[in-house]
Amino acid sequence: MPVRATCLLVPFLLLACSPSVVAEDYPRHITIATEGTYPPWAFAKPDGSYAGYEMDLVKALCQRMNATCKIVTQDWNGLIPGLRVGQYDAIIASMGITDERSKIVSFSHPYTHAPNGFLTSGTSVLTHLPGAGIPLDLTRSPQDAKAALEELNLAFAGKVLGVQTGSTAAGFAEAYLPGLKVMEYSSVDQLGLELMAGRIDIAIANVTTFKTMIEAAPKGALVLTGPTFSGGVLGSDTTNIAFRPDDDSLRSAFNAALTSVNSDGANQALSEKWFGTDISIHE
Repeated sequence: MPVRATCLLVPFLLLACSPSVVAEDYPRHITIATEGTYPPWAFAKPDGSYAGYEMDLVKALCQRMNATCKIVTQDWNGLIPGLRVGQYDAIIASMGITDERSKIVSFSHPYTHAPNGFLTSGTSVLTHLPGAGIPLDLTRSPQDAKAALEELNLAFAGKVLGVQTGSTAAGFAEAYLPGLKVMEYSSVDQLGLELMAGRIDIAIANVTTFKTMIEAAPKGALVLTGPTFSGGVLGSDTTNIAFRPDDDSLRSAFNAALTSVNSDGANQALSEKWFGTDISIHE
C-alpha cells in the first residue's frame, strides 16, 4: 500500500485572537491528511488548490483550537498506514467507524451522518429499484435489510457494480451482493463517468458524493435508485476524524472543537452550503 503523502496546500494560518475551546496540552502545529478526490467533501479546483466541505471544516476546527493546520493528500488505501507511521497527525476524509478500522486507529466524535446508496444511469432498467429512498440499517434492522438485499440481488443479476477500492462500499458488495461482477476504482468520481460510458450498471458510495455527480452530468444522465444502507460492514452512517490510538490529547481537542461547531450551528451552515441539506450532528 502506498504511504507517501504529498503536501498540496499551504498551512491554514489562524488569527491569534481566535477563541480557544480547549485547554489540554496538544500540538499547535497539526498535519491533517485527506484524499482530495471526493467532491463535495474535498476536491481539487482548476487552479490546483483544494476546496470542499471538509476543507472548510478543518479551518473552523483549527481556528477554535488555536492551531496552525496543514493539509496533505494521500490515496485512500494509504491514509491509515500513513497515519500509523507518523506521516501526519489525523485523517479527515469522510471516514466512518468500522470494527476493522477501530482495531488500529481511534476516532473522534462524528461530524456528519450520511448513508451509502446506489447510483445508475438515467436509461438503465435499474432506475426503479424497490425501496427507493428507504433507509435500512444492517445492524439495527437486519431482517428488513436482508429482505431488501434479496430483492436487490435479483434485480442486479448479470449486472456490473462499481465501487471505490478500499471503501466500506466495497466491503458491502463483497458481503451482501455476491452475485455481481465488481469493478473497483481508485477514486469515487470515476463511478459517474463509468456509468455514463456504460462500463458499469450500478455504483454504491456515500449518497452525498452522488449529488455532485448528478449535478455535473447532463440532466437525467445519472439518478439515485433503491434504498440506502448503514450499519454492519458499512459502519455507522457517520464520518469521524481518525487518530493514532495513543493521541488522546489531540483527539480530545478535536472533540471539543467538534462539539463547538455542532452546538452553535457552524457545522450545519457548512453542511447546507456544500450538500444542500443538513447532515451535521446535533448534540
